[in-house]
Amino acid sequence: MKSMANSNLAGLQPGSQQSKMARKMLLVKKYMPFYFMFLPALIIYVLFHYLPLWGIRIAFYEYGIFGIKYFKGLENFYELFASESFWRAFINTLLISGTNLVLGMFCSVVLSLLLNEVKNGPFKKLTQTIVYLPHFLSWVVVASIFTMILSPQTGVVNSIIKSFGGEPIYFLAKEEWWRPIFLMIYRWKETGWGTIIFLAALSAADPELYEAAWIDGASRLKQVWYITLPTIRTTILVVFIMNLSSIFNMFESVFVMQNPLVYKVSDVIQTYTYRTGLVQADFDYATAVGLFNSVLSFTLVIIANKLSKIIQGESIL
Repeated sequence: MKSMANSNLAGLQPGSQQSKMARKMLLVKKYMPFYFMFLPALIIYVLFHYLPLWGIRIAFYEYGIFGIKYFKGLENFYELFASESFWRAFINTLLISGTNLVLGMFCSVVLSLLLNEVKNGPFKKLTQTIVYLPHFLSWVVVASIFTMILSPQTGVVNSIIKSFGGEPIYFLAKEEWWRPIFLMIYRWKETGWGTIIFLAALSAADPELYEAAWIDGASRLKQVWYITLPTIRTTILVVFIMNLSSIFNMFESVFVMQNPLVYKVSDVIQTYTYRTGLVQADFDYATAVGLFNSVLSFTLVIIANKLSKIIQGESIL
């Protein structure tokens, strides 16, 4: 079938009398098996990603337990912008996600540089495995582990504090402690996984450059600064830009670690949307918040795409 299609296409020269539609049909016939392979994924994507978009209209209506009541226009958005709770969640999202993004990039790059300097093969593989493993734990499991470790009654950390004569601290219920603890736990879980891309980029470094630098008397630190970092500079920028586009998409990690005592410093847009929509049953207002969050995320994706085109000469979309 493929050879027949190829021979038919070969006969369709620019000056041919056959229509463009005939050429397109021949191409469709040629690649038909690939279209059938793609069809299940397309159907699933349409069913679970595009059809639910019809529910966005709820943001512009008064919605009750029995469905849509009446059209209310932009009233939900006026309420959103006037809400102190929303702006608190918005600021928390920027602070937590922004800090986490910067810390994540820094820790992943530093760890990849340190692992790249390890010359003992078995030890290097063992270290990589150990730092990668936390990524495969669900956030529910991670939250359970650290809740026990930080428990004011039986936790290891508070046992050490009490052994030195200090008072136990309920870390996950104190506003001044929640963010630092959360960021520390997030880095423990994801830093190892974030090094994979940078380690792959480091493998492209030219060994002859290191040899030349060693002959010239450059220290290991100077070799890292003038050879290793410039090698992965573009990768660092691309990863940073791609992560920037998802700065507003933070739910599970925060949801399993927060509690009502720390909502003031831990509530982010997506947990705020969940609580107002599913817990308080204010569906139309929660839909408006979710729509606003989606618009912000889409805007960041576009900005990230433009930055990528400026920095590396090609877009990521």
